Amino acid sequence: MFNAIVIDKTGDEQSVSLTQVDESRLPEGNVTIDVAWSTLNYKDGLAITGSSPVVRKFPMVPGIDLAGTVRSSDHPEWKSGDKVVLNGWGVGEVHWGGLAQVARLNGDWLVPLPEAFSARQAMAIGTAGYTAALCVDALVQAGVTPGHGEILVTGATGGVGSVAVALLKRAGYAVAGSTGKASESDYLKQLGADSVIDRAELSEPGRALGKERWAGAIDSVGSHTLANVCAQIRYGGAVAACGLAQGADFKATVMPFILRGVRLHGVDSVMAPRPLRLAAWARLARDLDPALIEVIAHEIGLAEAIAAAADLLAGKVRGRVVVDVNR
Repeated sequence: MFNAIVIDKTGDEQSVSLTQVDESRLPEGNVTIDVAWSTLNYKDGLAITGSSPVVRKFPMVPGIDLAGTVRSSDHPEWKSGDKVVLNGWGVGEVHWGGLAQVARLNGDWLVPLPEAFSARQAMAIGTAGYTAALCVDALVQAGVTPGHGEILVTGATGGVGSVAVALLKRAGYAVAGSTGKASESDYLKQLGADSVIDRAELSEPGRALGKERWAGAIDSVGSHTLANVCAQIRYGGAVAACGLAQGADFKATVMPFILRGVRLHGVDSVMAPRPLRLAAWARLARDLDPALIEVIAHEIGLAEAIAAAADLLAGKVRGRVVVDVNR
């Protein structure tokens, strides 16, 4: 038996509870993992609260991230005792996830835990931080260099934004953080932000073209915010878009793209191929100061994850939530 958060549904009614599960109920997979740490991401919040139809198969153990130790493996790459990390691949949506003490998964979905990090630190980074690294890599590949000017990070106090600010600063960029929480300016500057702007500057419908302001941007907000960000990017700049905290709509015009050569790069963390994942984790291992991980993260036990999911969606959570699945 092991402890897990389990989401179930009867008719239109969803239930969620912390319960004991028999290991015979574990789903198919060729690697069994003793989970040490998990985390809460925005998608986990949606799944646990039922705010959006994220879960497509019931019963479901949520948790799109986990870090732990291989107990047994029929996969050629992994053996008992290996330290591994899992991000995405539909885990926590269609396949049982990481908010449990044991997981059984497809070994193709795993990457090695970087030597630079403990399992706890890897989950303090989680999909949010791994996505931030994918976004930074996208801007670098688009040719946006520190010499081109300031990079804007929207939703800067969230999980993606917090890590993005830290990574960009370490890579030599000047960074502006957008947030609706004026009280968090010191937090963002501690991570590396050179300036902080009010998200209200970006969150309402704006002009098709604004003043050229940013060399590039990382956006986890979507909707009017993303449209305004694109309208303010300098000639030849790029935007890495990875989220929809404000909404999935994108009420923009083609003007920034055809008059300023702005590039909009979509970043997907769920099904990203292995080479991109390994490159992102390599950037994190190289450029993310371990001391900042502790600034970004706070820890809860598995029993607290259900309440924390609601707080996450309500915007009450700063940075990253690390879940100790064994308490």
